[in-house]
Amino acid sequence: MEYFVDSVDVAVIGAGHAGCEAALASARMGCRTVLFTISNDAVANMPCNPSIGGTGKGQLVFEIDALGGEMGRAADKAMLQDRILNASKGPAVQSKRIQADRMLYRDIMKKTIEHTDGLSLVQAEITDIRLKGGTVSEVVTSLGAVWHAKAVVICTGTYLDSRVIIGDVHDSSGPDGLHAAKSLTASLLRLGIRMMRFKTGTPPRIDSRSIDYSKLERQDGEAHPTPYSADTDLAELEARPKLPCYIAYTNEKTHDIIRKNITRSPLYSGEIHGIGPRYCPSIEDKVVRFPDKTRHQLFVEPTGFGTGEMYLQGFSSSMPADVQLDMLHSIEGFEQAVVMRTAYAIEYDCIDSTQLDASLSFKEIPGLYGAGQFNGTSGYEEAAAQGLIAGMNAALYVKGKPPVILTRDSSYIGTLIDDLVTKGTNEPYRMMTSRSEYRLLLRQDNADSRLSAIGHSAGLLSDAAYGRYLKKAALIKAEKERLMKTVVPPSETINSILASVGEPPIKTGVRISDLLRRPGITYEMLALVDEERKPLPANVVFTVQTELKYEGYIKKQLAEAARFEKLEKKLLPSDIDYQKITGLSTEAVQKLTLHRPLSIGAASRISGVSPADISVLLIYLDLKRRGGEQEISHG
Repeated sequence: MEYFVDSVDVAVIGAGHAGCEAALASARMGCRTVLFTISNDAVANMPCNPSIGGTGKGQLVFEIDALGGEMGRAADKAMLQDRILNASKGPAVQSKRIQADRMLYRDIMKKTIEHTDGLSLVQAEITDIRLKGGTVSEVVTSLGAVWHAKAVVICTGTYLDSRVIIGDVHDSSGPDGLHAAKSLTASLLRLGIRMMRFKTGTPPRIDSRSIDYSKLERQDGEAHPTPYSADTDLAELEARPKLPCYIAYTNEKTHDIIRKNITRSPLYSGEIHGIGPRYCPSIEDKVVRFPDKTRHQLFVEPTGFGTGEMYLQGFSSSMPADVQLDMLHSIEGFEQAVVMRTAYAIEYDCIDSTQLDASLSFKEIPGLYGAGQFNGTSGYEEAAAQGLIAGMNAALYVKGKPPVILTRDSSYIGTLIDDLVTKGTNEPYRMMTSRSEYRLLLRQDNADSRLSAIGHSAGLLSDAAYGRYLKKAALIKAEKERLMKTVVPPSETINSILASVGEPPIKTGVRISDLLRRPGITYEMLALVDEERKPLPANVVFTVQTELKYEGYIKKQLAEAARFEKLEKKLLPSDIDYQKITGLSTEAVQKLTLHRPLSIGAASRISGVSPADISVLLIYLDLKRRGGEQEISHG
């Protein structure tokens, strides 16, 4: 029997990383919000790797913080170790990654949710989403509870009709033994939503006491960690205790065990039907796909201060438990390893993401939003970023305001969403710096300058946080201007500095900004000849140095972005009949009709739409503007 419980503005289904950000954003923007979860003990759970950040992913976390999201703050508080990846390379590809105490992170996020005004956390499985007049109206739990809602955000993660697989043993459950959300898929299909089936996996957890660390390579973090969040106290972050990680390797014996038992792998026996992630394959998939490699690198990572569970990154598997144990014991340092959690693969339902628009709203169902792995992505960071945008836009929808739409040149979040809604994905999508054509513009250090105004305008980023950003921006501007005005005369000191990096000496006065542009010269090096210099925060110095040193390249990317923006502003009518536009290829007609892009720019990124097709569309828009014929002859 059904019974009415309450009316809310926004209902969020799922309390993983997407759901937490969506619910917090909605509530903080003044909307009454309810957050539903399979288990209140699994809020913000990290069922896979105990880390936040990575190549391209670290940028997402900085962007979440700049908009007013929560992931960066919680990550800083739960940090076990901090590393800057690609530190020896240029700033465009440098990315922060931390090891996190997974239990502490969960507790921090749950406490934050419980103490947020206007936000209720409810343990319940949502089995039905109902419409009224084609618009979202209510959700129903497995126990018959009915909640009225003006907007709904679906963030089901890997729980939607999920199935855990270990060899020939499979169970209808979600990660960490939690039960699957079995009934919601049928409701979504009734709404006309196209579904897909993906899979992912996780490595075993090993008892730390059973590992011989003397045989492994120790990997310590940064001595001076960089916070994700502008709210984090740097002194407090540096004072936190740290834990090391370790590196291990598979070997030929490991690979032989895998090859001999490959027929027992559900990945190759046909037991697994879902599509897995290209960039995070199982160890058995690695051995099969790369037969010439004699070893594969593994990372041994702590999962928290209060536990001895170690995560074996790079050793995901769906092999039977006995085979997993043999594989593990073949690795140097793991001869006596005790498995605390067996590795597994998991299949789950997700959607064809091209059904969404750039606000993460379903095009055909007003008030319904999707975020996270439900949209076909992988990773905590991708999920949190989408959840934040979906939650913001759900709140704006309820308020009758236009949505926040992030562009490719504004953020990695914009790139992520644009890839999903224009291109779709046929495998779990993960962010990488190579996904962005504007990565020099989208650095970690300038996320606040790109996005803080947007977050503040939307009502999510607080006045205090926005004020801190404005002060930082003023310091950066003032220091850049000072360096462009300050002239250093020739001297033994400056020429000695230049000689140390192989640069020719100066014979006349040179501006500090010009010296800084020379290869090998850093801001710190020039302190000896910069008498007017005042102490500045490290993050200010980094941005100043980067923007001056790479000024020419940055200007070039800005010009490219400006040119592309013209295509983004050329909007395509929502009711356009592509079949009537002569000159479009058959594939283009099919793809454009299916995806319904909002602009010429979006159309150009759809696979199967050629430059010639774009030319036809531009001619069509021009003729339509001038009142000409809609049918175009192209030939």
